[in-house]
Amino acid sequence: MEFKHIPVLLNETIEGLNIKPDGIYVDGTIGGAGHSKKIIEKLSENGFLIGIDKDEEALNAAKENLKGYKNLKLIHGNHDNIKEILEKIGIDKVDGILLDLGVSSYQLDEKSRGFSYIGNDKLDMRMDKSQKLSAYEVVNRYKEEKLADLIYKYGEERYSRRIAKNICIARKNKPIETTKELADIIEKSVPFSKDGHPAKRTFQAIRIEVNNEIEPLYNTVLDCINLLKNGGRLCIITFHSLEDRAVKEAYKDAEGKCTCPKDLPYCVCGAKTLGKIINKKPIEASKEELEINSRAKSAKLRIFEKREKA
Repeated sequence: MEFKHIPVLLNETIEGLNIKPDGIYVDGTIGGAGHSKKIIEKLSENGFLIGIDKDEEALNAAKENLKGYKNLKLIHGNHDNIKEILEKIGIDKVDGILLDLGVSSYQLDEKSRGFSYIGNDKLDMRMDKSQKLSAYEVVNRYKEEKLADLIYKYGEERYSRRIAKNICIARKNKPIETTKELADIIEKSVPFSKDGHPAKRTFQAIRIEVNNEIEPLYNTVLDCINLLKNGGRLCIITFHSLEDRAVKEAYKDAEGKCTCPKDLPYCVCGAKTLGKIINKKPIEASKEELEINSRAKSAKLRIFEKREKA
C-alpha cells in the first residue's frame, strides 16, 4: 500500500516554525514527509533538515517524497531520544523542531499494521516493527486490572472494567489474534453509543500503550526546547487530550512563572524562563481543512519560541 498521509495544519505549522533559509530543522515524526517537503522547499542549499521516524515504512516514503534534495538526513529512531540522536550526528542546536504526534492515515488504513477496528487483521499496532511489545501481547498477557486501567487512562473509556473483564474471559478459551475478534468483544461490552464505533477508545488506548506515546512526552518537549537556538521554534500537533495536556504543561513550565507578590517592583523569586508560548489557545483546523480531511478534527497545534536572556 502506498504511504499516504495528508499533513494536518500544514500552512499554520510552516508559519509557526518561522523558517530561516539557512537554518537547521528537525521533523521528529516525519511520516511521509508532508510537512517536511514544505520545510525543505523553504531552505537554501545551506539549510538542513533532519527527519526522524520509528516507522521504517514511513522513512522509505519520506525518502521517495524528498528525492532530489541533498540537504537532508533521515534517521530511524524515536523522537523521545531526540537529544541523543542529534548528539550522535554532531548537532548541538537547531532552529526549529516539529512533532506531529499520533498515528498516520497510512498506519490506520494499512490492514497489516492492525491499528484499525475495521477489518479482520492481525493484532499488532507497532509503529516500530523492531520492538517486541505489540497489541497481541497487551490484549493476551496483561492482567485484567492493568488492562482496565490503561483502557480508562488512555482511552477515557467509561466501560473499561467491563471490557477488560470480557477480554480476559474470551482469551481463556483461545488467544485473541485479530482486530475483529477484539472489536467484537468490545462491541458486546459497551452499550450503543452515538460517539463513533464502540471499539474506538479501546483501540486508541492499546495503541498508546504499545507505542508508549504519553509517558515520555513531557520530558521530550523540554528536551526539544533546550535543543533550540535563541529565537528557534517548536511546533507540536496533538490529537489526544492526554498528549495536549502534557505539551501544555511542559510549555507552561518552560515559560516559567513569577511567584512574587504583585506589589513588588521587580522579580526576586528567581523564576527562570526558556522562552514564550506563542499561542495561548491551540490552533485548530479550519472548516475548509475539515472538509478535505476529517481526521484533522481533533488536531491542536501549540507553538513555543526559545528566548534566552542575555
